[in-house]
Amino acid sequence: MTDGDNSHPRLPEETNRIISYNLPTYDGYEFPTVRLRDTLTDPSKTPLALVACGSFSPITHLHLRIFEMASDYCKLDTNFEVMGGYLSAVSDAYKKQGLAPAKHRVHMCQVACEQTSSWLQVDTWEPFCPEYLPTAKVLDHFDYELNTVRGGAKIVDAEGKEIGRKPYKIVLLAGSDLIMTMSEPGLWAPEDLDHILGKYGAFIVERAGTDIDAALANLQAWKENIYVIRQLIQNDISSTKIRNFLKQGMSVLYLIPASVINYIVENGLYVDEYNKKIEEAEKKVKAEEEKMAANKDKQAVDDRVKDSDADSGVEA
Repeated sequence: MTDGDNSHPRLPEETNRIISYNLPTYDGYEFPTVRLRDTLTDPSKTPLALVACGSFSPITHLHLRIFEMASDYCKLDTNFEVMGGYLSAVSDAYKKQGLAPAKHRVHMCQVACEQTSSWLQVDTWEPFCPEYLPTAKVLDHFDYELNTVRGGAKIVDAEGKEIGRKPYKIVLLAGSDLIMTMSEPGLWAPEDLDHILGKYGAFIVERAGTDIDAALANLQAWKENIYVIRQLIQNDISSTKIRNFLKQGMSVLYLIPASVINYIVENGLYVDEYNKKIEEAEKKVKAEEEKMAANKDKQAVDDRVKDSDADSGVEA
């Protein structure tokens, strides 16, 4: 996918085939690699692929911004070289309140990446799965595509000749609210935590109102594979807040990409509740007007009766 390209990959739901998600791919699926860097510029470094999983209903500037924060962090404080960044939206089977259909969430992510980034891409493997896929399985999918299928990142000599390969390190990129849930006893299966944080690792961006140090205290077994990125400029934009704004008919300009706003408007997303409120308000106003008109008519009838009684000499 390139900048300005408005075409979108064919969705698996548009076919009549039964797709199996027991393996980390399926026939006909195409892993996005147009913006993936396949060659290290510094052979001494570890090639890194950032994967952000989430609802993205809708995608916000913060979802995009954390990739840039992670990239800066890698340049300054690690031995990683960022080779690519991927957004993987959760499937409709997640059944979360406020979750727009997967095809819309995928397309919103695509238009956001196309118009705001030169290196981020959207993967469609997870969102179109008919069943909920755990994060560990999603990361396995990226590991398979990048390291098994493509054999890792290339190492070249001064003449540009390939002299070796290094496996991509796959890491989960997320906000500190995720790490807070991971530290809660019983919320995550220990084997899943070990799979995600042990085999892959996580880049965690702090968010206002979360005690990330307390959360990390319960995840000491994987502390060497958890990288905390501090927010130098606090940003607490969330999809929930955006949906609430939209449902109240409020502006979300400069909170989410303009291309996403256009997509939301064109497809009538997140406005059902707002429209219901408008309809209810209009019905209430109409009912009040009808009630006032009825009272006015009744008063007019009463006045005519009184006038008639007065003319006939009948006492009230």
